[in-house]
This record gives sequence, structure tokens and C-alpha cells, in this order.
Amino acid sequence: MKTRCKWAGSDLLYIDYHDREWGVAEHDDRKLFEFLVLEGAQAGLSWITILKKRENYRVAFDNFDPEKISCYDSGKIRTLLANEGIIRNRLKIESAIFNARSFLEVKREFGNFDRYIWKFTGGKQIRNSWTDESRIPSVTKESIAMSNDMKKRGFKFVGPTICYAFMQAVGMVNDHVVDCFRYSEV
Repeated sequence: MKTRCKWAGSDLLYIDYHDREWGVAEHDDRKLFEFLVLEGAQAGLSWITILKKRENYRVAFDNFDPEKISCYDSGKIRTLLANEGIIRNRLKIESAIFNARSFLEVKREFGNFDRYIWKFTGGKQIRNSWTDESRIPSVTKESIAMSNDMKKRGFKFVGPTICYAFMQAVGMVNDHVVDCFRYSEV
């Protein structure tokens, strides 16, 4: 029996996400953009809600292609608002479009999004050593700096808490507790 972070619970989808993705250093721009959109969609909701809708998001949002999403118009927004497979919140849908445009601007400036986003951790994973999940912060100085910079660049739904959740998801920080089997693996 493997010891996991308690938040993974007993839901097989959550366990799979915990065991395969959460905290793994991600450097692929498309995957980074996917997590940016999904973390924004998650605001105010549980992550399991988003995980259950993730495949629907991939279909609805053209496999998270920022070039295509940046061109979405009012007709596409209406289609997305009618899609029961995703979170039908106009502000969150519109934020994905704004974020695609800002994402592409960042890529032009930095060569890729990976180079830009990882600068907030000095280009390497922050490896924490938590023994108790209740001690894991929801905001850090790095997530505040990321949030402030992203907002200046036109990104939406990128508050410090969302940025920290993003950092955890894409492995910019390793917040697996030390007794979790994934702690030493990621």
C-alpha cells in the first residue's frame, strides 16, 4: 500500500492525477497553457470537478491550442456557454481567450512560455519538505510575483492562489508531503 498525500483521497481520477501528474516538472508550452486554462476554470470550485471535465475541455478548446483560442469570437463563446461538458461561466471562458493572446505575446517576447513562467522559481523546482499538509501555503512570494507580472501582461484569473495551484500542478514546486511515495520521485 502506497502512502499518498491525503488530498488524493479515494477517487481513482484524483489518485491517478496525484500519482502521474501533480508536481511533475512540466516544460511543454501546450501543457503549461492547458493547466493555466484549467486552473482559471477551477477558481471557486474543486479540482476534481475540473478533472472530471478535462477531456471535455480538450475537445471544446481545440486541445488547448493558444493560436486557435486567441481567435475565438462571440459565436464560439456562445457555443462554449452552451457546452454542458465544461464550466459555463462567461468570465472564465473569456479569460481563456485573453490568456491565449497574452500567452502568445509572452512566447514572442521570451521565445517560449516555459522560459517566462519558470523564471519565477529561478528555472528550477522549489522542493519543499512538508510533513503535514495543513502547513502547505496557498500563496507564496513567488506566486504573488507571478500573479502581478501576469496581470500586467493582460492575463485573467491569475491571482496569487491560482498561480500557486498552477505552480504545484506543473511541478514548479514539489508540495508532496515527505512521506508520500511521489515526494522523492518528482
